[in-house]
Amino acid sequence: MTDQTETATFAAGCFWGVEAAFRKVPGVTATAVGYQNGTTRNPTYHDVCTDTTGHAEVVRVTFDPARVSYETLLALFWKIHDPTTLNRQGPDIGSQYRSGIYTHSEAQEQAARASKEALAQAHPRLRIVTEILPAGPFWAAEDYHQQYFEKRGMVPTCHLG
Repeated sequence: MTDQTETATFAAGCFWGVEAAFRKVPGVTATAVGYQNGTTRNPTYHDVCTDTTGHAEVVRVTFDPARVSYETLLALFWKIHDPTTLNRQGPDIGSQYRSGIYTHSEAQEQAARASKEALAQAHPRLRIVTEILPAGPFWAAEDYHQQYFEKRGMVPTCHLG
């Protein structure tokens, strides 16, 4: 492992399953679930669930780029959710469950846009609704949401991948 890590942030529905999927990736050194790109400072889960704060449920992924590329993380992101459903993933409905990639650098933005375009070209009949925006302030979710499935000894069940 190198001393250099990078951060990636993804919104793909309920953050429990998204976090569980990214935690399995060799080269991912840490994850945290939380709320991003909204208008309320330090929101709670209850606040975000009102669908009035503008936040997305996200997973902040810390990774070692010498062991896993950002492009590999993007490929997993596309695989584990449905990027064609606006403000919804499965039974979870609301803007907090939207599909989004929140970038931390120009290189990430370019890679995210290229991967979205490649997906759109591969599936021209689908409308990809994933937003790609600069990462705004990240607010960590309450402790009981962190590593939710692992803490409970449960198998993640809420995502495709």
